[in-house]
Amino acid sequence: MCTDAGLAAVLATDRALLHWRAMHALGDSGLAEQAVQESLLRAWRSCGFFDATKGSVRTWLLAILRNVIIDMVRARAARPGDTGWDEVGELSDVRYAHPDFADGLIDGLLVAELLALLPEPQREAVIEVILRDRAYQEVADDIGVPVGTVKTRVHYALRSLRRLPRGA
Repeated sequence: MCTDAGLAAVLATDRALLHWRAMHALGDSGLAEQAVQESLLRAWRSCGFFDATKGSVRTWLLAILRNVIIDMVRARAARPGDTGWDEVGELSDVRYAHPDFADGLIDGLLVAELLALLPEPQREAVIEVILRDRAYQEVADDIGVPVGTVKTRVHYALRSLRRLPRGA
């Protein structure tokens, strides 16, 4: 990525995906192209910080693109110039309330991976209390343990997850 050949390889393999994602998020070809160019510029400037142990170049570029799109939407909302207030409301609501399918799928896979690292009693407590948003007492009654046990399981599960390396 930090060389002309590296940049050319990235452009050849990932430019279409980046443009598609930007077009899907922004709904305008010109804005999408601007988002892709800004993303590649940011990637070029920070290529020395890329860490392959944390993910692929494509994942890194998609994360940069996501940040660029958020910046663009916020800028348009702050200075709506060529957009009406109805469009600003649509942009702010839709962009944040409905993540795209791929992001949801990736998040779900990541959560499943992390939950698999926990012992069964802790995993069950976290799923019920946090993911299903159930009361501790309700979960304790269903499992047949004291409410304090459920709270302890959730506490130790979250503590274990916080101690995992960021790339896990």
